[in-house]
Amino acid sequence: MITSIVILALVTAQRLGELVLARRNTARLMAHGGVETGAAHYPLIVALHAAWLIGLFILAWDRPVNWIWMGLFIVLQLGRVWVIASLGARWTTRIITVPDEPLVRRGPYRFVSHPNYIVVAAEIAVLPLAFGLNAFAAILSILNAAILAIRIRAEAEALRMSSKVP
Repeated sequence: MITSIVILALVTAQRLGELVLARRNTARLMAHGGVETGAAHYPLIVALHAAWLIGLFILAWDRPVNWIWMGLFIVLQLGRVWVIASLGARWTTRIITVPDEPLVRRGPYRFVSHPNYIVVAAEIAVLPLAFGLNAFAAILSILNAAILAIRIRAEAEALRMSSKVP
């Protein structure tokens, strides 16, 4: 039980820290002429992630941990750090493009277009599975897939509108 609470507290602290970083980076990008796209769907992303964390606290606080799934979740955190480090000051939770800025082509972006979304989609499934919450993992994964479909279209359009993308 204590282990589950500690894990959930650490994940929550990580996410709150990332929000601070994202807000700082968003402000910096906007100050350099950044343009936000997809602001209308952003509250859906926030609501989904809040529901995920709240749901985990309600459902998982007293459940045993499956360490195989937790190990995979830890590996995903390494992927998350790699994505954030690769984007540097351009990493944010919003879609912000700065005119005339080239696309990032380092780190995981050398291999796939949306590595952050891959990591997030996996996290949304894997952490609940680490607590044996299969139905919760499935439901939140389906909702996330629906939101990501909207998000990826919005991001693709924003990148097309950028002068550096054909």
